Amino acid sequence: MLLVLLQMLVPLCGAAPRCDPQIRGQCKPAVEEKPKCTDILLSYCDDMPYTRTMFPNILGHGTRRDAETGVEYLLISVVEQLLGGQCNPEIRMLGCSVLAPRCEGSKVLRPCRSACEAAHKRCSHAFEGIQMAWPYFLDCDRFFVSDQEGCYDPLEGLKVEQEDEAAQNLEVPQPQQAAAQIQFTYHSSSQMIDILKKTEDQCSEISRTYSIGRSTEGRELLVIEFSTRPGEHQLLQPEMKFVGNMHGNEALGGQLLIYLAQYLCSEYLQGNERIQTLINNTRIHILPSMNPDGYEVAVSGDADNNYSDEEGDRYVNGNVGRNNAQNIDLNRNFPDLTTVVYRRRRQKGFRTDHIPIPDNYWFGKVAPETYAVMKWIRSMPFVLSASFHSGDLMVSYPYDLSKHPRGQNMFSPTPDDKVFKLLARTYADSNTAISRECGSPHDGSQKGVINGAQWGSIAGGMQDFNYLHSNCFEVTVSLGCDKFPPEEELFLSWQDNQEAMIAFIEAAHRGIKGFVRDEEGKGIKGARISVRGIRHDITTAENGDYWRLLIPGIHIVTASAPGYARATKKVHLPTRMQSAGRVDFVLQKAPLDLDLEEEENVLSSSSYDRFDPYNQYNQYTMMADVNQQREERAEKPWWWSYFVSLGGPVPTWLLKRH
Repeated sequence: MLLVLLQMLVPLCGAAPRCDPQIRGQCKPAVEEKPKCTDILLSYCDDMPYTRTMFPNILGHGTRRDAETGVEYLLISVVEQLLGGQCNPEIRMLGCSVLAPRCEGSKVLRPCRSACEAAHKRCSHAFEGIQMAWPYFLDCDRFFVSDQEGCYDPLEGLKVEQEDEAAQNLEVPQPQQAAAQIQFTYHSSSQMIDILKKTEDQCSEISRTYSIGRSTEGRELLVIEFSTRPGEHQLLQPEMKFVGNMHGNEALGGQLLIYLAQYLCSEYLQGNERIQTLINNTRIHILPSMNPDGYEVAVSGDADNNYSDEEGDRYVNGNVGRNNAQNIDLNRNFPDLTTVVYRRRRQKGFRTDHIPIPDNYWFGKVAPETYAVMKWIRSMPFVLSASFHSGDLMVSYPYDLSKHPRGQNMFSPTPDDKVFKLLARTYADSNTAISRECGSPHDGSQKGVINGAQWGSIAGGMQDFNYLHSNCFEVTVSLGCDKFPPEEELFLSWQDNQEAMIAFIEAAHRGIKGFVRDEEGKGIKGARISVRGIRHDITTAENGDYWRLLIPGIHIVTASAPGYARATKKVHLPTRMQSAGRVDFVLQKAPLDLDLEEEENVLSSSSYDRFDPYNQYNQYTMMADVNQQREERAEKPWWWSYFVSLGGPVPTWLLKRH
């Protein structure tokens, strides 16, 4: 022990005496050099309207190296990417005026508060859009001073450039402010929500976002709608929807729908007549991600046990994230109403519309995502829908479940088979790539269009549920062979599908539309619209308006309702008709039609209005709320990885919840 102490004392004895401020005269204080002006050597600040700066800077960085390695400098170096090109170079130059302040005559000049306040007013929205707090070092009151205190404007040179550019473009009429330029990259679930809310802000007169529920892990199922009166059903205007990422690992659909939302906003503002006509006459609903939990796992590549397709394939990358966080395939989780139709199809008067959900369905495991979408379908008078998948290049249409007694793949058409083929062809013919199939050709496919049950029979699919439970006709679009294509292919996929998506929305205007009213002119809710030869009715909405998709030709159409006499009309739809024909009905009061009443009783073997008889909604809400709170504690915004990778102090001051 003594030897160890001696070894420790030896270097101390030979060392120079340390300067102790407590002992007067022990050492002389070091002479500090007075800071001097120096050249600006920060590469992201080399276009400032001055060339000299001084350290320590306003933030207290003692050297250029200290400033370069700080999070503040990292932020201004990536701010253009983070904000999608907005407010650049204003934010960068404001940051540089604090990190590398102007130096004149060995004196630091502070930037003007008025310049900071103007930038904050213009650019704070951009930070809100990515859920980032306004950077602390751009606090206008703390780091900037008034004109009276001898400040300088760090944006002076930029303003001159902007004025010159404005003068050059003075005679060129400018379009209305467009949405932010589409970035053809993959977006996380939180980024998707940010983009939707940002689009809502930019096109507030024609769009709104609303939530239909939350996923198993508490992520919001956010929808954006486009309409001239957002949030309101407009009489005689059809409502349609797009749904993406039902399978979380089939990522392309969700991205295309994000691009579509931005495109609709931008083109409407810029005066695109086709898009304006579409939005002025259609209510469009877009749900980019039905399975955000699975999508997040697929993006990260984390082969978690809960997110795969089959037990034996849980660690196969192609299946990671396909299912939701409960390991449920959402496209097998809807009520199997197709089996109900097959079982009862020989009963007198039985039809294939508005089939009630069997009570025993609720005994199984119903995913919160499925529950949310079912309620959504029931709450809106949807006419048309498409769900986006990947793994092939094909458009399939109902039925998805085969009528073969042993469940083998078999052509299984709906009563509206001709309408579905027309809808599927509308998308496929407008898509520049969909005629190419993945691998060997599919039996029964015709240039990218196929009956779902003939392709691969499944029970509990979403498109069958739409058709059999509501007025909505849904097809399934498989966008490509690669479920998660490389990022550089996203723009090409957008080009392939852009026209097809717009043409499909326009297809909501095929067929006929109109009102069913009583003799006093009051709309009749729930009246049935029947077409001779098609055993599938649709019903009128709250105020008696309806939309019935039909192919061109001659149709015998009947309107009926309990307590009213039937009314029938002959309708001729020309081949080149671009909008729905107007067909109104006025029903006269009459004694109950016993045959009609018997038919209604057969249809309503259990009440159609009886949804969620065991009140599982509270269970789903509580589960989602708990998981949401957990996610809010754990999940960070998508841009967080830019800063934590440095290994230094984390910039919690950029988090809005901090």
